[in-house]
Amino acid sequence: MRTRLVEVDDATAIMNIYNPEVTEASISFDLVPRTLEEQEEWIRRHLATHPCIVAINVDDDVGELGARGERILGFALVSPFRDRPAYATTVENSVYVCRAARGRRVGEMLLRSLIVVADESGFHSLIARIVGENTSSIRLHEKCGFTLVGTEIEVGRKQGAWLDVVEYQYVMPNRSR
Repeated sequence: MRTRLVEVDDATAIMNIYNPEVTEASISFDLVPRTLEEQEEWIRRHLATHPCIVAINVDDDVGELGARGERILGFALVSPFRDRPAYATTVENSVYVCRAARGRRVGEMLLRSLIVVADESGFHSLIARIVGENTSSIRLHEKCGFTLVGTEIEVGRKQGAWLDVVEYQYVMPNRSR
């Protein structure tokens, strides 16, 4: 496996990884799946200032077909945390792994690579907002050095259930405080 920055031609693969989490699970708080046009625009926005990376499979045919005929196993990204200028160096991170590729340490590779990319992009703090029942993501973030900073009780509603969100934070170790 290896990672690279996302390309617009990866839109179908990203959409095929993300949309099932929207329609069949509670790990995304989106309620409507993305169209190809929306996914392409989403990628264009992330190419500008808030990076998105993809994990490329180099071993077999598992994964979604992306740009250059590569198989994409998952993606990770940073997004603006808040609109106010003082938050500019804090970003929210997300990690999604193709269901067929789970258990291959794809999420860990993506998150560790994303931390490096975020650091190189000048970000100081990463925030992960994880639905409380997503124990895999919680374990992943803890393994990669994130610290629990709080729990928001019943802040989302999806598939007829109230959802808690746990918030984890990673502060770049080499940045002055």
